[in-house]
Amino acid sequence: MNKALLVIDYSNDFVDDNGALSCKAAGQALDSFIAGVIEKAAIDNDFIFICNDEHQAFDSYDPEAALFPPHNIAGTWGAELYGQSGVIARRMLEQRPQKTYYLPKTRYSAFFGTKLDSMLRCRKVESITVVGLCTDICILHTVIDACYLGYKVCVPQSGCASLTDVGQNWALQHMEYCLGVECRK
Repeated sequence: MNKALLVIDYSNDFVDDNGALSCKAAGQALDSFIAGVIEKAAIDNDFIFICNDEHQAFDSYDPEAALFPPHNIAGTWGAELYGQSGVIARRMLEQRPQKTYYLPKTRYSAFFGTKLDSMLRCRKVESITVVGLCTDICILHTVIDACYLGYKVCVPQSGCASLTDVGQNWALQHMEYCLGVECRK
């Protein structure tokens, strides 16, 4: 059984203090954990998918434009991968091009409107681990789609964060008790 790691929205706009929609300290605290799981996935020869929000500047038709300030605009500092995790992810993209992929997304779920499902199925991936931001938004929507598509899903609590503790706790409980997702510490 092949496995894949999905790193969701771990970008400057969602993590850095100057980011447009930053989780700030909660997101920054994940950096060493996410860097470690990226390295472990590479050592284990698992597939790695960097699934990053990517929007176009001044696109008033983007559904998120009405909900949030501009963020993760393609080609900007805000859309770049954050911290040590970003350094390692960029290195994996260069060193392991047949096992590591950058997959931009425009909606909460990494599956919606992308080739993620077909890419996972072609690679015979049955089990995925999901880390990144925000647990109650993009992680949750990605996990719901993954479960509906039949993947075995793990969301390590140490690998995800939200803008609020309430959102974080609710999303983890929902994924575990309503979707059967493994949400280990």
